[in-house]
Amino acid sequence: MNLGLFLIGLGKAAFGIVVGALGIFVASRALHRVLGRRDRDSEMADGNLAGAIFKAGGLVALGILLQHAVGATFTAMDLLYRNEDADAAAVARFAAFAGIHVGLSIVVGALVLALGTLLFTRLTRRVDELAEVRRGNAAPAVVLAAVMVVLALMTAPGLQTALDGLLPLPELPRNELIAPS
Repeated sequence: MNLGLFLIGLGKAAFGIVVGALGIFVASRALHRVLGRRDRDSEMADGNLAGAIFKAGGLVALGILLQHAVGATFTAMDLLYRNEDADAAAVARFAAFAGIHVGLSIVVGALVLALGTLLFTRLTRRVDELAEVRRGNAAPAVVLAAVMVVLALMTAPGLQTALDGLLPLPELPRNELIAPS
C-alpha cells in the first residue's frame, strides 16, 4: 500500500468536490438570471419539469468544462511537485494555479451557458423559449439543454489547451535535423 499516493488521491477527490460544488452554485445562479427568476428553487418547488431540464443541462455543460480545470490543476501539481516535499510556498503556488484554472473555467462555462441560450433563442424567432420554459414547456428546455451540452463538449478541448498553456512547463529541446555534409 502506498499511503502517500492514497492521501494525494483523497486530496484530489476533495478538490474535485469543492470545484463541483462551486460550479453548481455558479451555474444555478447564472441559469436563473437567464430565466429571469428571483427565486432559484421555484421551478423545483412548482414541479416545473422544463426548468429542471434546463438547469440540469446547464449543470452538465458546466461540469464538462470544470472537469478540465480539475485535470489541469492536477497536471500542474504532478509536474511541479514531483519528488518534492510540500512546503508552504509549494502549497501557495498550487493554490494560485488552482484558482486561475477554476476561475477561467467558470468564466468560460458561464459564457458557454449564455451563448448556448442566446444562440438557440436567436435561431427560433417565432418562439420565446425562455418564456416557454418558465411556463413548464419541456420541449424547448430539452433542446436548450442539449445546445449547452454540445457547446461545452466543443469548447472543452480548447479550454484544456488554454489551461495547459498557463502551466510553467519546461522547455523541451527542439529536434532539429542536421543536413548531411
